Amino acid sequence: MKVSNSSSSSSIGTEPIGQNLIKVISNLCFSFFVFSVLIFTVIAITYQPPDPWIQSAPALTQLFTRPENATFQIDTSIIKTGEDITPSPQDPSLPFPPPSSAASTVTEASIEKIEYKILNSTPPIPSAACSSGEITSGTLNCSDPRVLIAVQRFNLRAFKSIAFFEYLTPYRDFRRFKIGITDDCRYKVVHAGGWHSGANARRNPARATAPGGKGKTVPRISSNSIRDDEINDTIPTLGSQINFRNGKYLYYSRGGDYCKGMNHYMWSFLCGLGEAMYLNRTFVMDLSMCLAATYNPSNKDEEGKDFRYYFDFEHLKEEVSIVEEGEFLRDWKKWDRSHLKKRKVPVKKVLSHKVTPIQLKKDKSTILWRQFDAPEPENYWYRVCEGQAAKYIQRPWHALWKSKRLMNIVTEISGRMDWDFDAVHVVRGEKAQRRDLWPNLDSDTSPDALVEKLKGMVQPWRNLYIATNEPFYNYFDKLRSNYKVHLLDDYKELWGNTSEWYNETSLLNNGKPVEFDGYMRVAVDTEVFYRGTTRVETFYNLTQDCKDGVKTC
Repeated sequence: MKVSNSSSSSSIGTEPIGQNLIKVISNLCFSFFVFSVLIFTVIAITYQPPDPWIQSAPALTQLFTRPENATFQIDTSIIKTGEDITPSPQDPSLPFPPPSSAASTVTEASIEKIEYKILNSTPPIPSAACSSGEITSGTLNCSDPRVLIAVQRFNLRAFKSIAFFEYLTPYRDFRRFKIGITDDCRYKVVHAGGWHSGANARRNPARATAPGGKGKTVPRISSNSIRDDEINDTIPTLGSQINFRNGKYLYYSRGGDYCKGMNHYMWSFLCGLGEAMYLNRTFVMDLSMCLAATYNPSNKDEEGKDFRYYFDFEHLKEEVSIVEEGEFLRDWKKWDRSHLKKRKVPVKKVLSHKVTPIQLKKDKSTILWRQFDAPEPENYWYRVCEGQAAKYIQRPWHALWKSKRLMNIVTEISGRMDWDFDAVHVVRGEKAQRRDLWPNLDSDTSPDALVEKLKGMVQPWRNLYIATNEPFYNYFDKLRSNYKVHLLDDYKELWGNTSEWYNETSLLNNGKPVEFDGYMRVAVDTEVFYRGTTRVETFYNLTQDCKDGVKTC
């Protein structure tokens, strides 16, 4: 019994010590957790990142070159829009998913698979034609899918350096083809003409003789004779007043972005479109733009430029909900006049960019009117998409393409080089003069340096397109002894006063001629450059200078 009592008392004495130890450890852990949460909360409340607008130039460089703002480019010698951006599926920072059509290219194997299906679903080629090897019935029906198969095979052989991703339906090709028949009774391309050699390909508009002009010509401006029916950039209307009243609109007043560079404009404009899409509202759009002085020969800002000179308005209308500002204001005034004070349109004025889109998400006002009256840079549109808003506002880059009229010029230039050319981008201009920021650029892009550096990059006697802001046409003459050099100014007739572009832009400008300005030159240069087989960049291939100046690499 004594042994038993001793054992029992020992157990009773040690049990409280173990429990107390567990309690002490638990309390310490909980105290550490509470203390950590408290410290994190204090940091989150009191920390403010440095404002790059009141900090030094390196802070600005960091702002505009960090990954989430990579599309805001300081360099204006190359202009990217939605059709130029090829996102990677592994890159979550890009604003839209990669196109599915980029997954595979057209190859001989893929053509054979399609051909096998077609042969089982279409009537065979007449035996007489197969035995003679010639088409005896005259003109061939170009909608026959076997003809497209023949063209695809021809393109694979003729343009080996080009990757073909897709042939859209209906397929349009402005060349004139002569079609024959192979020994195994399939269509083949015997001969293909040059660009726009087809009988029904679009020709330059007719020219009228000037009164008493002795052979002088003036452009004939007629909406029936020169209008390109494929470009529908008419201004959409809201229709009835009921339609206007039932809509929801996001209206940005003009801010400090006006007359800034085109990259700045796109970054801000797409911010507004992104907010409108997030709020499920129609964006009120001002088609009148101000072109910054850097793009004008006069070196002065130029107001009154039409958005449609530079961008594809038809594509924009298809991708996002927009209304033109003039139409919107007229409908707004009509409604208020007809209803006086009884049923005026509900309007909410938003006076600061610090009012976030998420705060406006549930607002039921017909018009959300963001006003940008603060001094710069607080009155920039893109400030709306900074901070927390950047997490849920996506800029619709896929909606902003270059003008079809400019792209027609790109297509014509590429076609005249038979789509088989190399390209070099040579940045000169102001950067070549700023030796404090780009100490080697001028010498690295001199004619002699270009001849030596391109020898190892471009094969001799290739078509070489030079995209450049160098103002002197003869600057690249030394390259002509090694290459077939092409410059944008070699194709001036494509925007001259007898061109289709000239006539169509004049119609948009109430019959007044439109200047082919510096931005248009950059846009065309950019797109032709991207179509080159081999592409040589200034700041990656020709010079070791940093793209944005000393110590920014």
